[in-house]
Order: sequence, then structure tokens, then C-alpha cells
Amino acid sequence: MRETFTFVLAGGVGSRLNVLVRHRAKPAVPFGGIYRIIDFVLSNAMNSGISQVAVLTQYKPLSLMEHIGDGSAWDFAGRTRWIKILPPRTGEKDSDWYKGTADACRQNLDLLAAHPSRQVLVLSGDHVYRMDYRALVRHHRERGARVTVAMMPVPWEETHQFGIGITDGEGRIVDWEEKPARARSNLASMGIYVFDTDYLVRALRETGEVDFGHHILPAAMARGDVHAFPFEGYWRDVGTVEAYWAANMDLIRPESGLAPEDWGVCTNLEAEGRPGDRPPARLLPGAEVRSSILGPGCVIEGRVEGSILSPGVRVARGAEVSGSILMHGTRVGPGAVLHRVIADKEVVVGAGARVGHGDPGRANRSFPGHLRSGLTLVAKGAVVPDGAVVGTNCVVGGEGEGGGWPPGGVVGDGECVGLAAAP
Repeated sequence: MRETFTFVLAGGVGSRLNVLVRHRAKPAVPFGGIYRIIDFVLSNAMNSGISQVAVLTQYKPLSLMEHIGDGSAWDFAGRTRWIKILPPRTGEKDSDWYKGTADACRQNLDLLAAHPSRQVLVLSGDHVYRMDYRALVRHHRERGARVTVAMMPVPWEETHQFGIGITDGEGRIVDWEEKPARARSNLASMGIYVFDTDYLVRALRETGEVDFGHHILPAAMARGDVHAFPFEGYWRDVGTVEAYWAANMDLIRPESGLAPEDWGVCTNLEAEGRPGDRPPARLLPGAEVRSSILGPGCVIEGRVEGSILSPGVRVARGAEVSGSILMHGTRVGPGAVLHRVIADKEVVVGAGARVGHGDPGRANRSFPGHLRSGLTLVAKGAVVPDGAVVGTNCVVGGEGEGGGWPPGGVVGDGECVGLAAAP
């Protein structure tokens, strides 16, 4: 893999994750207690023997940059192994921001030229999966392809969320539908591409096209240059609140196939407040924990079931947490009840509050495309008052937000509270 250069696309807004991306890039969203979403692609690269990685950032990159650091958490630090974080080169002209996935790579062709390679691997930084990229590159070379796209079948009802490829009998992709309303195939792109380096450089220099899925790949297919790499295994695009929640819940379902520890997924524990220095999770008298993951430093006095708790979470006596994701430092007060709640870092839920109970069929009024399956989001640093009642498909704003709580502290199903502006 020394002849393979890698671009990781990590600049997308990820707006469908709502308040979870208000203060961070989508790949930097915490996942599974101690990880971040980008840990999966970086660990795949590390475990595949890749030595040169360029991470292309744009939207609110600070937390992502802090998390990646010098790359040593994934062994990307040294004379021959490195990782570089590349934001847009603002200041040269008004149009400096990356206009799309292909444009992001085009703006960094000088780095590619400085590190000669045979192939370029282009990866998305916001998917949860395990793949040995060596098998992908080997497939590309053996087929004599100029471009290879990793593909996997998805349920037909989900095809509108993906780029869909139509293949011939030899595995060549002969047509492409980008997020079609009515797909002709259910073979979905995983956002993982291999290009012969000279082919990619020529395609980017000779055209002004800005996106791989909409522009570069269809043009390459018209020339018969694109092959499919069939993938079988666990893979999730966690770009929606529902998909993000479901992937986290897969961690507590042994049959799901999601197993970060077994996969060798690494993370930067230094950037997460050194959870390794925290004491083990403690279950105090009266605590009950079932089918859950507890991070270091968690203190449980109440009941936790089917939930993912990051380091430092506290659940007080008499409190109940079910089907929920609680991030670092969140505190649940005595007698509070949380059901299908995603709470960002440092949230405080007051005594006796009820969050996530109501009619799951009533979509959020402001964000009907984000919250419609009975989940409730609580933003970073939010404070839910004692005795408050928050329904399902709700959004609770966090630190520095505007807007007070309604009289009586009751937030109906599908409503928002405490949001200064739309995420």
C-alpha cells in the first residue's frame, strides 16, 4: 500500500444530524461511548497498511483537528507514516471554499504530486464500517480498472439516499443514478473510490466538475472505465439522526456485526479528557444496568437499559434511562426518566424531568425530515429544568442558545425549545 495515496473527505456539514453538528463537523460526532465517527476510516487505513493520509476539512473543523492531532493514535506519526489536515485555502480568491468532493481533491493536487503514487484512495470520513483496503486496491489492479467504486446492496426503500450503480455481467458499472426517486438497482455506492493516479489528475485538471458522484464518475462510466468492488459486511452511513441512533444501538446487539474492539478501531483518548485516567464505572446500591455500554467514570444509581453512556455520565437514584445515547459528562437527576434520547456532552437533566415520552408519530414541526421516528435530541450543555416534560421528536437547545422554556416546562411532541436559530 506504499504506492497508494489517500484522501479522506471530512468537510461536509451533515445538517441532518441537527444540533449534534452545531459545534462540530459530522466526522467528529462522538460515537459508541469513546469513539468519534472518523475513527473507523482512520483505523481502517491504519489496519490496511496505508502510510499517507490527507484529511480534507471545511465545516467547523476545530474539534476534528483536535481529535486527529498528530495522528499518533492511529500510528500516523513518523518519517514514513503521516497524516495531514487540509482546510480550504481561503484568502487566494473569493471561491476558495471546497465546492464539492472532487473540487476538494483538485485544490490539493500539489500535495498529491509531491508524494508519487500508483493509485489514489478516496474515502468518506463519516461512515461506520470495517474494510481492508488492500483487497479493494488488489481488485482494482487485477481488473485493470481505471476507477473502482466499493458497492453493497441496500434495502430498496433506502436507495434514494445513495448513489446507485447499474453493472454489467463483468462487474463494470455502466450507469449511475445519484439518489434516485425510483432506482433501477439497489447496489449503493459506499463513498469509497480507487483511481489510477494519472487518471484522477487528468480528470480533475481537464474539467471544472466539482463532485465525484454527480460529475466525475458518470463521465468515467461513459468511457467504460469504472468497475464495482462488491462488499459484504457491516457498513452504515450515519448521516441521519435515526441512522446514527441505530448504529449506536447495534453496539449492544451481538448479532449486528458491529464490533469496534474486535476490528481494531483506535481513537485519540488524549483528546477526550483522558478517559483512561478515569476510574472504572461504578454501580452504587440500587443501580440496575441491562444491555448497555458504560464508559469509564460513569456513576449509576438508577436504572439503565439498552443505552450507550460515554465517560463521566451520572445517573442519579430513581432515574431511568432506556434506548438512549448520553455523551460525556451528562448528568441525569433523581427520578428523571429518559427514553430514546440523544444527549450531547455536558447535558443536565433536572430531578423528576421526563424526556422522550409521547406520540412517536408526530414529526418535529421545524425539522420534519430530521426527527420523525420518536427520538429526541438534547444539545450540548443544555439544562432541562426540574420536573420538565419533553415529548418525542423534540429538539432541546444547548449552551449559549436563546429562548426560554414554556410555562410549566412542558414541550409537546414535535416541538423545539431553547434554540436561537435553526441548526
